Amino acid sequence: MSNFWLSIVIFLLAYVFIIIEKVHRSVVVWVAAALVIFLGVISQAKAIEAIDFNTLWLLIGMMVIVGITRKSGVFEYIAIKSAKLARGNPLYIMVILALVTALASALLDNVTTVLLMVPVTFAITDRLEISPLPFLFTEILASNIGGTATLIGDPPNIMIGSATGLGFMDFINNLALPAIIILIVTIACLLLIFRRDLAAGEDKIAQVMELDEREFIKEWAILKKSLLVLGLTMLGFILHQYLHLESATIALAGAGLLLLVTKVEPEEALLSVEWPTIFFFAGLFVIVGGLEVNGVIDLVAREALAITGDSPFRTGMLVLWLSAVGSAFVDNIPFVATMIPLLQSIGEMTAMPMESVWWSLALGSCLGGNGTLIGASANVIVAGLAERYGNTIRFLDFMKLGFPLMILSIILSAIYLYMRFWA
Repeated sequence: MSNFWLSIVIFLLAYVFIIIEKVHRSVVVWVAAALVIFLGVISQAKAIEAIDFNTLWLLIGMMVIVGITRKSGVFEYIAIKSAKLARGNPLYIMVILALVTALASALLDNVTTVLLMVPVTFAITDRLEISPLPFLFTEILASNIGGTATLIGDPPNIMIGSATGLGFMDFINNLALPAIIILIVTIACLLLIFRRDLAAGEDKIAQVMELDEREFIKEWAILKKSLLVLGLTMLGFILHQYLHLESATIALAGAGLLLLVTKVEPEEALLSVEWPTIFFFAGLFVIVGGLEVNGVIDLVAREALAITGDSPFRTGMLVLWLSAVGSAFVDNIPFVATMIPLLQSIGEMTAMPMESVWWSLALGSCLGGNGTLIGASANVIVAGLAERYGNTIRFLDFMKLGFPLMILSIILSAIYLYMRFWA
């Protein structure tokens, strides 16, 4: 069997085992990653190149920062404050958390956002004694939708901006409106879906309303230092393209600075890192790297785009749907990395206006991550944190809800793109 077909077979088998959930997903991808190297589908050197260490170090750095910040009790403070603002109503709380998550994801990256929001969510649901899963599911979708709106909100947008020269305000002007519309529609759908699952006892609501959120701040010194370092880190994320620094460098610098000023033992800080998630991503990068090296992704993209001719409308629609479905099942970072040179070549060969096509790629790749549990980094992070708190988000359960809502968001995106660029 050729390496081309071996890469496809191993990828599909890994997916089957992830879906049936008989073996932990981190174990599945690492066995699959080992197979693609042992069978010569990809060399070890190429496998290491395929791993996006910027993403991994970003995750590790932010997990350390969040883990130290959690010691102060600030997440419990925010949770109680949010719950009291919503009068203890779980439906209102879910809306507030979704809006905060979406806004934060637009200003930061969605991974950082969910790392900050998940502890808050569990603090609220523990107090109200209700299931955290509807909240976590909503926050996953909100983070990916919010990240769509800006240049820095999601890695695919950063890659597109770098390749095309499109700036921060270009993304705001073209993607903020559809992101807002999609967010509102998605939240409305989720409220209908979960309305019967979000009922808290009156006694629990009353207990929450009587709490003094200030009493939950346990370490004021750690809180002040954590907020200062977190603020500097966030500023670094916003300015990283101007500082010519990778986001991972900023996250690791922030983690190191916080360890220095708080004097928290490194061993203790590293316990807050969700290591199974880190290894899951590393293995997934290797598997997808096998597809890339053997031309599978390139072939799919070229064959799909060959049927569109020189029509911006047909090309844009195909790119939108192809990137959405593709990003749901393959990490959107390598997918977009493959699509960018292809679209640049098409633009050069056909001389057709490409701006609308780039926005199609951005919307499809960012929103497509909502389709499955492994479609975006934020999804995997939330699932890993949920497991640590004793709650399992199952692949098929997520897909049953996420994929239809993802399709709805792409339909809304298609309407928006048609009205704005092609009508």
